Amino acid sequence: MGIGSDMYRQQIMDHYKNPRNHGRLESPTFTHTGENPSCGDTITMDVQLADDGETIERVAFSGDGCAISQASASMLTQRLPGTTLSELEAMDTDDITEMLGVDISPMRIKCAVLARQVAQDGAKIHDGEIEIEKTKTEDGDD
Repeated sequence: MGIGSDMYRQQIMDHYKNPRNHGRLESPTFTHTGENPSCGDTITMDVQLADDGETIERVAFSGDGCAISQASASMLTQRLPGTTLSELEAMDTDDITEMLGVDISPMRIKCAVLARQVAQDGAKIHDGEIEIEKTKTEDGDD
């Protein structure tokens, strides 16, 4: 563990203590909630699409949970604007761990990917691809 990993740990704690885009959007295109029952994390993602119906314009999140889940959600809300729903769908666990910049233990990976999974499932519900009330990390693969 070098200086680089310490910097990323500090970044995670900064996003946890001072989350970006925390709250709700006034008129989201879609909203979806998910939870990680093994850790108690809950995240709701509000996504507003641009007029093209494909490009993510704004994202906000709310919820409670561990530092990893909340920091990941905060960082994701900064990364998603300007991306398309297709690009969101293509995001995988490696993209999230790279964004966080630290090694995530197998026990904490579900915390790290919860926001991504909630946003992806919300997009699928919006597109009529799936019908679920709430995302649970046990339901999907990472």
